Amino acid sequence: MNNNYELNHWIKTHGDLALDLVRVYLGVGLIAKAVYFMGHPDYLLQFMDNEGSMWFAPAIIMHYIIVAHFCGGICLVLGLFTRTAALIQLPILLGAVFYVHMPQIFTSVEARQNLEFAGLVSFLLMLLSLYGAGRWSVDYAWSKKEHPELFTTYPPAKSAASGA
Repeated sequence: MNNNYELNHWIKTHGDLALDLVRVYLGVGLIAKAVYFMGHPDYLLQFMDNEGSMWFAPAIIMHYIIVAHFCGGICLVLGLFTRTAALIQLPILLGAVFYVHMPQIFTSVEARQNLEFAGLVSFLLMLLSLYGAGRWSVDYAWSKKEHPELFTTYPPAKSAASGA
């Protein structure tokens, strides 16, 4: 019984660790997707075939997606500029949801699975952009150094010098 209490207490006091693990997992996934897009640019370009006269748009969008996924993924893995890195990913993922996968929802089961996955990643990135990084991040270490008053425990411990 005591072990169960200790485990529950540890889980309650380390809840942000779960979000840190999600952040790192998303970062690794974004890096992997960027590397895949670098090796298979035709896969990414086939989604943008309908641009017509705007011949430069697919190349610009492709480079933005690859750089944003790669750099943003590294930032998410490290917990560095977490909110910004997550926000930069959102237009890409929301574009994937509404522009790429949503029109194909009734024509292909595969597109539906990609839609659900892109929606899940978008939702998790929204959470990260609101919540930020947890304790196991560069952001946390920097903010703790810059604003130590935010990380003090209350009520403050009584010292022996105060006569308490």
